[in-house]
Amino acid sequence: MDPQAKEAARRAAERRGLEAERRAAAALEARGWTVLARRVRTPAGELDLIAERDGLLAFLEVKSRPSLAEAAHSVSPRQRARIMAAAEAWLAGNPGHGAAGIRFDIILAAPEGMRRIRNAFRGWD
Repeated sequence: MDPQAKEAARRAAERRGLEAERRAAAALEARGWTVLARRVRTPAGELDLIAERDGLLAFLEVKSRPSLAEAAHSVSPRQRARIMAAAEAWLAGNPGHGAAGIRFDIILAAPEGMRRIRNAFRGWD
């Protein structure tokens, strides 16, 4: 693939990812969650969405792929570790959240729809 085509593909994937994050945030808000932050950069890495409802704090990774199955298989152990470290960095600078608990969710996005996996990292480590 020539460099221009690679760049065009990268930009298209980024647009799809941003749209998936927007849709995910809207779905969360429709279910009573307050989206506290989007695309947060920390020294440990980026967090796609941070949301809270009734004291439960969720760090959400949004994965957009051509199919839900591909999206589900796209979170590596290394990425999970990065997300957890980024969440720890965010919590250090934002005390007072998560009184009812903290969890890590993954939102899968594909042309056939969206699916949320709650507590996605439980049992992986």
